[in-house]
Amino acid sequence: MTIARMHRLFGASLLSLCLAGGAAAQTAGPGGRTSYDIAYFRAFSPGSALDIVQRTPGFTLNIGAQDVRGFGQAAGNVVINGARPSAKNATLDTILARIPASRVLRVEVGPGDLFGAEYAGRPQVLNLVLNATGGLAGTLDAAVHRDFSGQVTPTGNVSGLLRRGRSTFNLALGYDNRHFPEEGTDVLTSLPDQALVEFRRKYNNVANHTLSAAGSWEFAGGDNRTAHANFRLSHDQFVLGQTNDVFPVGGVTRDDRLGQNYLTHDTEFGGDVTRPLLGGGLKLIGLATRRHRINFDTSFNRVHSQVIGGFVQNLDERRSETLVRLVWSRPNLLGWSVETGAEAAINRLDSNVDLFSVAVGGALTPLDLPVDQARVVEYRGEAFVNAGRALAPNLRMDLGLTYEASRLAVRGGARADRSLQFLKPKAAFDWHPGGGWHAQLSVERTVAQLDFGDFISGAELANNRFNGGNPDLLPQRAWELLATLEHPLLRDGVAKLELGYNRISLVQDRVPTPQGFDAPGNLGSGTLAFVRGTLDAPLSRLGLRGAHLTVHGTLQSTSVEDPYTREQRRFSGFASWQLDGNFRQDLGRFAWGVSYTGRPATPFYRRDEIDVPGAVEPFVSAFAEYRPTAKTTISFNIDNLFNVPGVRARTFFAPDRTTPDPSLFEYRERNSHLDLSLRLRQSFG
Repeated sequence: MTIARMHRLFGASLLSLCLAGGAAAQTAGPGGRTSYDIAYFRAFSPGSALDIVQRTPGFTLNIGAQDVRGFGQAAGNVVINGARPSAKNATLDTILARIPASRVLRVEVGPGDLFGAEYAGRPQVLNLVLNATGGLAGTLDAAVHRDFSGQVTPTGNVSGLLRRGRSTFNLALGYDNRHFPEEGTDVLTSLPDQALVEFRRKYNNVANHTLSAAGSWEFAGGDNRTAHANFRLSHDQFVLGQTNDVFPVGGVTRDDRLGQNYLTHDTEFGGDVTRPLLGGGLKLIGLATRRHRINFDTSFNRVHSQVIGGFVQNLDERRSETLVRLVWSRPNLLGWSVETGAEAAINRLDSNVDLFSVAVGGALTPLDLPVDQARVVEYRGEAFVNAGRALAPNLRMDLGLTYEASRLAVRGGARADRSLQFLKPKAAFDWHPGGGWHAQLSVERTVAQLDFGDFISGAELANNRFNGGNPDLLPQRAWELLATLEHPLLRDGVAKLELGYNRISLVQDRVPTPQGFDAPGNLGSGTLAFVRGTLDAPLSRLGLRGAHLTVHGTLQSTSVEDPYTREQRRFSGFASWQLDGNFRQDLGRFAWGVSYTGRPATPFYRRDEIDVPGAVEPFVSAFAEYRPTAKTTISFNIDNLFNVPGVRARTFFAPDRTTPDPSLFEYRERNSHLDLSLRLRQSFG
């Protein structure tokens, strides 16, 4: 399907529905803000601020990017009382879930330029405005899950918010103890004759245990007289045990075993302080994060309990980031809203990988990888200025310029030093032509961040393949153009259409290495074009009392030259479309709903294979909810209602994809079946 056809398809549907609706029922504020009072959400009996944000018409939560280095680029799309939380490790959904719904006064949705440099040019940012109610309030969220094996596991978190004078304290504890078993088969056939080579029957016993604690303090002393401090500690353990009955054609039946035990410890401490300066506010932000990850992988091939081969891998990795950011902003300087500042950060990765082959009887022999030990240190800084003003009562312009510089040093299994500098301009225009219409146009220069983990080699024992590291990887950069058009739908809803086009250089994908491995690397120039549509429709006006339908759809096309075939192909990991839908009906104390997710198979192009994790369609979940009181909600949930398995196809080429005809084909199928859960949410205060 061409992009032009995508445009016609989405545009016609959105336009017809938009024209069928009236003006939005909620109030319009300055600068294009739409405000929703807390009374709007009471029909849903929300327990937390997260429930409120998820029910805001036409708004899709972006939780932010934890792994992005620096503070500015890690922003999601929610601010609290006009300010961004001074945290990265805790995602926005986690932070919002800790705020009781009783402390929310209203939400405001508007263009990103209204909320600071990190958001300029974004179509939507939500401001969660809290009330000044004192005392203690909190939420308890507990659930039990039952998987298809019959095992029952608990999860839960509790949080409390205490307001005393100008200070607000928040403390939260969380415990996740999920169990995810799945069963399935692998079928390996030769090509082109499609003869069976090997059949495997597998069972994965997967568990994830997470214990976390988080807290924050806020001081609200008036305009530009605020302070925040926050911390988060977490311990996560992921455990997988796989049994694998292998039946090779003409060979000896094996009993292969795969084990994974991954431990991750995270800590984060941060804060900010704002003070008046020159008619505006000066904010100083400090943040320190630390992560220690220990992974232990084993793969043993056995015949009659005798070990005949396999691999063992140990990974010990430490990451750290320490940053400081200084921002001065003034809402009116000669008719302009101005924000300028600078950020400095030190990032570090220490990684060591030990890989061993297993001989008959279990003896271990070390194996050399191209880059199995490395220390990466980055000194990074940026300076920025953003300014915006109204060109007319219904038209606003925002301009910005960021200069980013970094110095990278890699030591250990490889030596690679480099200095990088980038200028990143951006411009955005926000227009309200009347009749409820709202349009935005933005263009900006972006530079992707390097993942230090891509510098390191390692093995994927579950997939029987090796990944080379590439310390010479360069960041992808692009010019991004985005146009957005939206209109109220059925009075309280929203219809939105987004068109985007990115011109990308140094596309990050997979490339061959001189040692014969497959590694992250840079291809040539590429393009990404997309159409996104959102329909957020309250259906009461159509005769369905308390019903609400939300649909998000994306169509996208990518193109880059393949380093093996020299033909144009898609980017690895980019689906051509995705569709998400959610229907919910609230009927007094009762509510029910279903959600749907679908997307096609998405190929990953590697040196000697095309790996295609299968389509997700249809993945359906359903819930039924009972609210005995305004502060108590009991819900029953079913995930994977139609018992749909996940599939994966791997096509192999020998010696690599320069050979046009494949030699092997592997088809995998896994099914976790239905997951049932019973959930209790209780608010207090």
